[in-house]
Amino acid sequence: MRLFLCEKPSQAKDIAQVLGATRRGDGCWIGASVTVTWCIGHLLETAPPDSYDARYKRWVLADLPIMPERWKMLVKPKTASQYKAVKRLLGEASELVIATDADREGEMIARELVEHCRYRGPIQRLWLSALDDASIRKSLGALRAGADTFNLYQSALGRSRADWLIGMNMSRLFTLLGRQAGYQGVLPVGRVQTPTLRLVVDRDRSIADFVPLPFWAIEVQLLGEGVPFAAQWRAAQDCCDDQGRCLDQNLAKRAAEAMRQAGEARLQSLKTERMREAAPLPFDLGTLQELCSKKLGLGAQETLDIAQSLYETHKLITYPRSDCGYLPLSQHSEASGILAALAQADPSLGELAPHLEPRRKSRAWNDAKVGAHHGIIPTAAARAFARLSGKPLAVYTLIRARYLAQFLPAHEYDRTQADFDCAGQALRAVGKQIVEPGWRRALPEALASNRGHEAPGPQTLPSLREGQICPIHDLTFKDLWTQPPKPFTEGDLIKAMKNVAKLVDDPKLKQKLKDTTGIGTEATRAGIIQGLLDRGYLTKQGKALAATPAAFSLIDAVPRAIADPGTTAIWEQALDMVQNGEMSLDEFVSKQSAWMSKQVERCKNVRLTISGPAVPAGRGAPWKKRKGAGRKAAPRKHRAAKSPSPA
Repeated sequence: MRLFLCEKPSQAKDIAQVLGATRRGDGCWIGASVTVTWCIGHLLETAPPDSYDARYKRWVLADLPIMPERWKMLVKPKTASQYKAVKRLLGEASELVIATDADREGEMIARELVEHCRYRGPIQRLWLSALDDASIRKSLGALRAGADTFNLYQSALGRSRADWLIGMNMSRLFTLLGRQAGYQGVLPVGRVQTPTLRLVVDRDRSIADFVPLPFWAIEVQLLGEGVPFAAQWRAAQDCCDDQGRCLDQNLAKRAAEAMRQAGEARLQSLKTERMREAAPLPFDLGTLQELCSKKLGLGAQETLDIAQSLYETHKLITYPRSDCGYLPLSQHSEASGILAALAQADPSLGELAPHLEPRRKSRAWNDAKVGAHHGIIPTAAARAFARLSGKPLAVYTLIRARYLAQFLPAHEYDRTQADFDCAGQALRAVGKQIVEPGWRRALPEALASNRGHEAPGPQTLPSLREGQICPIHDLTFKDLWTQPPKPFTEGDLIKAMKNVAKLVDDPKLKQKLKDTTGIGTEATRAGIIQGLLDRGYLTKQGKALAATPAAFSLIDAVPRAIADPGTTAIWEQALDMVQNGEMSLDEFVSKQSAWMSKQVERCKNVRLTISGPAVPAGRGAPWKKRKGAGRKAAPRKHRAAKSPSPA
């Protein structure tokens, strides 16, 4: 019997229909010589410390660090019945096809079962990027050898064990140190969550410490052939900061008065340059989350959930947890079919039809830059578009627009820069004249503008010539203040997690980090942020994220290396080496264990000062309040607590 092992019931149902496995069995779909079964996420979990030794049920400093010699996996109680079904089917299978999500975590979900259930038969890998029938059939015809993706599992296992070592040891350590300081909450520490938290803490501190400085600007309205346009005063460089802002009020006042008295400005130089903007790449998940936060006000997890629904439920888009915006050249032949399906599903795209060129190959089509996954694009199964509304419709429209953009010309415009002299003062006016809208025709706001909602664009300068005298129509003297950094939104934080190299000072480390995945992965970043919110380390005020007092105290207390974004990015780089076969899993875990032991020993005598309320026990909290937990603990007694999530 050939067994297909999927990640979720819905995924299994889609694949089973294509395979003709339509008879429902116990935890599976059955067909002729083929069976399709499913997991429900991870059916196994890494065993907690007390599974290795009962004494670890109590949290005691002397027991740290906890370092398993042989790692154990336990069956999750909530999904034990499905585990039994999968185990039985693995025992009956003569051949296995892993059909879980095509990523590191999906590989681990399947492989940990293969190992735990001791399946020893042949393995193949179904690598799916979309769940519509056509995509499933195409992937079934191109099954990979199981060995091709085995190192993905090794990498995922390394990440899981590193998370366990840091989460279990450091969370216990700092929770116990917190109790010594009178803090009765849990202080969870994680390989990814703690450096992510530090990003917000550092941003909040820079906002709190910001000292605003005054600066002055002058905007002059000039007339060119009777048409008003705006020009900006440009102060001498020695009176400006590094952003060109004038810091000398008296200088600005004298300049404004001189220009008022002159009443006119002479055009000294006029330069027009043709600018071309290539279409942006299709979305990777992080970029989609960033834009949805900015344009739609969606949280990172909310965006991921919507994208996952568009992929799994509606079959409208390809695999969403992608870290790549490029597309394989082999998919270019499918473009005409997808474009036709999109136009048929949404008649409002009819205005774009004359401009779309299915044979056009933008920079997105590049095999050399496609990793395990390609950019998120629409599928040809576009008829479900009619069932969308609200936020899912808005997210789908953004994804669709980025794909359509690949088949439209470059956006072209003329940028005109006009420099004036007015009573010895420099003025500059900049104008933009669109020559070819190009790919911007596909943007949702552009489609909306065709229905009468056009937003104001940059100014267009009137016809000008060098030496021309332009009268001053109006002059505005502006008293301004420098602004503090803006608080992180979820989209901003996702971007910062991805681009952590920009936040690292060490030049050698910065260079190493430029090509890594940053903090976390596309699949995990939203969950990390949500976990910090659930655990009370972050709060949300509108779109803005803010760190709580407990977050500040924890970041000040943990070893700098644990909270350093550069450290976790280096670990991700090591996990990539495991994935590429350049480092063994045992070597990675051994190095993590040795490093972790040193950190624990260094921190055992740290004296904590914790401010703010205890971390709440709400959804996603690392422990739950027990009976009597509200009472103050006796000094020198360590009460048992549930092991925190190490994520």
